[in-house]
Amino acid sequence: MTALESSTGISVGDQRKDSGGGVLDRSHRALSIGIVSVVLLIAFEATAVGTAMPVAARELHGIPHYAFAFSAYFTTSLFAMVLSGQWSDRAGPLAPLTAGIAAFAAGLLVSGTAGTMWLFIVGRAVQGLGGGLVIVALYVVVSRAYAEHLRPAIMAAFAASWVVPSVVGPLVAGTVTERLGWRWVFVGIPVLVVVPLALALPAIRRTASGPTEPDAPPVPFDRRRIRLALGISLGAGLLQYAGQDLRWLSVVPAVAGAAFLVPAALGLLPRGTYRAARGLPSVVLLRGVAAGVFISAESFVPLMLVTERGLSPTMAGLSLAVGGATWAFGSYVQSRPRVEPYRERLMVLGMVLVAAAIATAPSVLIPSVPVWTVGVAWAFGCLGMGMVIASTSVMLLKLSAPGEAGANSAALQISDGLSNVLLLAAGGAAFAALGGGAMGGAVTEAGHAAATGAGSHPAAFAAVFLPMAAVALAGAWVATRVRTTE
Repeated sequence: MTALESSTGISVGDQRKDSGGGVLDRSHRALSIGIVSVVLLIAFEATAVGTAMPVAARELHGIPHYAFAFSAYFTTSLFAMVLSGQWSDRAGPLAPLTAGIAAFAAGLLVSGTAGTMWLFIVGRAVQGLGGGLVIVALYVVVSRAYAEHLRPAIMAAFAASWVVPSVVGPLVAGTVTERLGWRWVFVGIPVLVVVPLALALPAIRRTASGPTEPDAPPVPFDRRRIRLALGISLGAGLLQYAGQDLRWLSVVPAVAGAAFLVPAALGLLPRGTYRAARGLPSVVLLRGVAAGVFISAESFVPLMLVTERGLSPTMAGLSLAVGGATWAFGSYVQSRPRVEPYRERLMVLGMVLVAAAIATAPSVLIPSVPVWTVGVAWAFGCLGMGMVIASTSVMLLKLSAPGEAGANSAALQISDGLSNVLLLAAGGAAFAALGGGAMGGAVTEAGHAAATGAGSHPAAFAAVFLPMAAVALAGAWVATRVRTTE
């Protein structure tokens, strides 16, 4: 996410961010509203697009490649995160944030006008480039413009900005999808780009622009890290392709993908990340585990409800809507000063809630289990995610030294995105191997699933959710190692 002051250093903008007020005082108000608006846009896109995705995949005859529509976003965002970190350290977060929002909107337009599933996936990849640039730049803004005691509050505001989109997004997207078509969900969202740009960019220019040390010579781009970023993106893409194309020949792209990805990941993430070394490495690893299992599982929830329980896209999306409120509440809880001594325990509890929610979701494959069970389970899972995700952001900022804004921000987001790609690849492979792709024929033109028939493959969904729940439980152990001392 971003660099923080250490006990011996003062980063750029200290005079601006140490005003002694809150995130909505006069010196922070415009910036806070602006960057939260950017997150609001991202949140609305995620909830709306997730609702429309099953229908888009069906109409483009692409349900066998359903996981690609999600993983393409994360694959390209991996490269963009490293680029954004380098760019932000060199010239400040303003330029990567602007470029990222533009790419984000362009990707939505490409997907919304696509005539084939592969072109749709290309649009998602372009969107991922924009998302990767934006998310790292945002956390660099937070580290530069907000004092340490204000960062939990702004992280809680980020989480709270998901509440309205999580409720309104599925309803609006589902209604638009059913009455006007899924394409309007994609091509309509870019209009919202204007508001975040108008609010955020002038405030960022005043409070967080420029290099970390204005009087120092420009920080050169680290070409080695850029090459590693390309390697990690290419490797993740090859592994995703191999996971979806279940033939013996797929061993070739799988091996090539691992050859690119493993050394690149080791070079970009903090030393000790994969053995859960105490402190920063475990914070980075936990972020990846939490985000990966939750997003991978959530990606299949609407498809499961549409194809197996006959819900409309609107109702399938709304089944997850309450999660936005509980996620925000979990983030609010972690922002309270009284819980700071217990942050590690809070993160452990959060991962247990996530594991329980993911394990409960496939119970609706049993016809006698009420559909609302998913909504209740996901509310608890989102509560846990609110505790964990915001806490990893706060702890990373606390453990980072001045001048590390780009590198540490990118590392946290790379862990997030890489885990999403790998776990989506694994889940997609299991889904396809057990006949999940055959569900395309079971969905009617109204967006409902056939109640019975050979198109249903409940085991394909169980093979996605249950392993993800096991990984989430492992994340609870990682959460015990985020502090630097016993």
